[in-house]
Amino acid sequence: MGGGSRCLCDRYNGPDGGSGGGADDGRDRDQAVSGVGYGFLWLVCNAVGRLLFRYRAIGREHIPTRGGVLVAANHASFLDIPLLGCGVPRRVAFLGRQDLFPVPGLRWLVQWLGWIPIRQDRLDREGFGKAIRLIKEGKVVAIYPEGTRSPNGALQPGRPGIGILVAETGCPVVPAYIDGTYEALPTGAAWIRLHPVTVTYGEPIDFSVDAQRDSGKGRKSRAFRTPPGSQALQR
Repeated sequence: MGGGSRCLCDRYNGPDGGSGGGADDGRDRDQAVSGVGYGFLWLVCNAVGRLLFRYRAIGREHIPTRGGVLVAANHASFLDIPLLGCGVPRRVAFLGRQDLFPVPGLRWLVQWLGWIPIRQDRLDREGFGKAIRLIKEGKVVAIYPEGTRSPNGALQPGRPGIGILVAETGCPVVPAYIDGTYEALPTGAAWIRLHPVTVTYGEPIDFSVDAQRDSGKGRKSRAFRTPPGSQALQR
């Protein structure tokens, strides 16, 4: 895990491992408690991932240790959410379909831990607005540009959500490729299969140069074309 002497709430709370200065005391306490919960689940998921899937994370050094960042990955399985987060030594907020957790109690819990529900039928200004705010506060947000799980494990065309986030924040994008989760738990499967899983994080793609040279519209059109997952890693 690295830095094991740091408490879980220090490591996983706030934008860069801090308490999110400027918030009121109640919010600080809630962030601290949810940070401990996230850190505990991070440890559990890492242990389970190594035990069941021989989980490996390659390229962790490419993830910025501070500042807002967007992690963009391919999506083929429900396992992508915990296993993508396992390789990031910072707290991650995940964008996901609003119907992903229909049970009210579970829905509240995962939102408390950092899940951001996104409507699929239209541009979700509330959901994307929250993600933009978190990135501007210096936090890590993860997105699956395909928008839903791949039906066959192959990379699907990306949707414009990643372009909106990049255009509004100018944040670096860390492309990630998740290999093996489709074989472990494909769409429609009832049981998990024991299959190796490797998550590879690529070098950050920096859009700040575009921000200085181009208009917001130009940045957005280029971001729309940014390939998710493995295509980005093959650049």
